[in-house]
Amino acid sequence: MNFTRFLTGSLKIIFQGGKPYFAWLILLTILILWGGYGYYGQLTDGLITTNMRDSVSWAFYIGNFTFLVGVAAAAVMLVIPAYIYHWGPIKEIVIFGELLAVCAVIMSIAFVVVDIGHPLRFWHMLPFIGTMNFPHSILAWDFFVLLTYFAINATVVIHLLYSAFNKKEYNKKLVLFLVLASIPMAVGIHTVTAFLFNALPARPFWNSALLAPRFLASAFCSGPAILLILFQLLRKYTKFEIKNEALFTIAELMVYSMFIYLFFTVAELFKEFYSGTEHLLYWEYLLFGLGDNKEIVFYSWASIIFGVIAFFLFLIPKTRKNFVTLNIGAVLIYSSVYIEKGMALIIPGFTPDVLGQIYVYKPSMTEVQTAVMIFSLGSLLFTFLTKIAIAIIFEGYNIDSLERKERKK
Repeated sequence: MNFTRFLTGSLKIIFQGGKPYFAWLILLTILILWGGYGYYGQLTDGLITTNMRDSVSWAFYIGNFTFLVGVAAAAVMLVIPAYIYHWGPIKEIVIFGELLAVCAVIMSIAFVVVDIGHPLRFWHMLPFIGTMNFPHSILAWDFFVLLTYFAINATVVIHLLYSAFNKKEYNKKLVLFLVLASIPMAVGIHTVTAFLFNALPARPFWNSALLAPRFLASAFCSGPAILLILFQLLRKYTKFEIKNEALFTIAELMVYSMFIYLFFTVAELFKEFYSGTEHLLYWEYLLFGLGDNKEIVFYSWASIIFGVIAFFLFLIPKTRKNFVTLNIGAVLIYSSVYIEKGMALIIPGFTPDVLGQIYVYKPSMTEVQTAVMIFSLGSLLFTFLTKIAIAIIFEGYNIDSLERKERKK
């Protein structure tokens, strides 16, 4: 009965708000409909509406999937200082990292669904249910760890909100156990995602032992970058409170991840260019182009330059503690990782193809619309969950206030 009241109260929260809130919901709805129209074209005509072909069979969808898995893993950046080192200013905002992880996992799975073509094929990806060749298939393992990570974060969020709604103390042992379990799972989801690329020996561009740690280091930059901007917006427009000290600490933690990410990248570049094997061809296409084919050179250098600028903005205490430069750095590192996980990771791995040919790939409008649909749906869900969390935890909305409103009616 109480859980039903919790669900009812949560639904009432999402339908309350001011004009900016409803304007945001309308914008997301429009984007979902526009993107859904593009995805409908893919459902009716097939993957031929995308620009993926035999030469480039993974592209925009898988790039977004890889990026979002990293965003989901980034919740650890809040969990570790909060629950391992018991750092108070961050402990109260961990739930937003958990919410981001839940929504990011849902969006990443959605990108896999649209990439496989017909959505009814999805059930084949479920371990022990479909025909995914579990445990031999790396993709099956990826799905297994993603679902486990999702279940852990969703359980933590629901338990915290349900306890606060009913004015009860949450089960500290349960929450501590789950958040500690989420740390190796966060490492696991991005590691196994990296293994998806490593497991293709015919693609030497991805055959690097540093790929998994590079994935993790970049993830611990992009996810917190989103939260830094989100926390400032929530603090300005809601009753949510967060100390500057917490924001600056998150930024400082990001610096360590950025340094490791850049160091691994430089180490990889040194190995490839100093050895000068035939596999250097893929890096040359990425950074300098091959002949007249320089389609992704701009994107690769933009990713590198954005990342380096963001690193120095976060490294210097004066710019790290200035909100203008802090936000510029957050946008730059987010953009850098997004480009790197898309154009700079996927396309060079397929170019040139096994026949030595260069297929020039760029996302079709169908792919762009479908991506917009998924990101908008994820943003809508995150908006609803964030609004519920703020109302219950920071604004004192609980079962007593819900009953008082019902009695007044």
